[in-house]
Amino acid sequence: MPERLRATDPLLNLEEDESVEHLDDQVQKAQEQLIQLKRQQEQIEKQKRELEELSRRQEQFQQGKSEMIEHFTRALVVLEREVYDAQKRVEQLRSINESFTLHLGTLESINPKSWENSDINKELNRALSAVDDARTEYTRSRAVISAETNEDVLAATSASAEGTGLYDASTHDFSYWFKSGVAFTLPLMIIGIGIIITLCLLFAK
Repeated sequence: MPERLRATDPLLNLEEDESVEHLDDQVQKAQEQLIQLKRQQEQIEKQKRELEELSRRQEQFQQGKSEMIEHFTRALVVLEREVYDAQKRVEQLRSINESFTLHLGTLESINPKSWENSDINKELNRALSAVDDARTEYTRSRAVISAETNEDVLAATSASAEGTGLYDASTHDFSYWFKSGVAFTLPLMIIGIGIIITLCLLFAK
């Protein structure tokens, strides 16, 4: 009899329906919470990846910065030395250029045709001294000019001068200089012989 009443009692059926609905609500809420948790997990994983990428890029920046600072520091030291050597080299070449210009002007100003007969010996000594000084300066400067290139920079100029028949003192031997000396002093010798003959004639009278 009690079981029959229980089955036919509407209040009992209502309580059972409410309990089922309540359970369904809890399940629905649990599913919603699970979905929310998954979204939060995805968001957290996304933030994690972004932070890892940011950390990687920051590490890359620090490494690249340190590397380039080291490269530039070393390069500046080398460049400073190169600039100093280059400036020194330019000063040497400028000094040689001025010296060559001076010697060239001196040699070009020598004109044997303008020498007085009485001063030929003196002028010739001065001219030969100028040539010797020019040759010494040219030889010394030639080594300085070619020092940085490990080759004779002025060799082409010398070869060109030889090919065109220009004067090159290093190609002449002693006989050439002896003949040249005789040629320069010949007028003086003629004058001297003339004076001796004149004196002899005067004394003969």
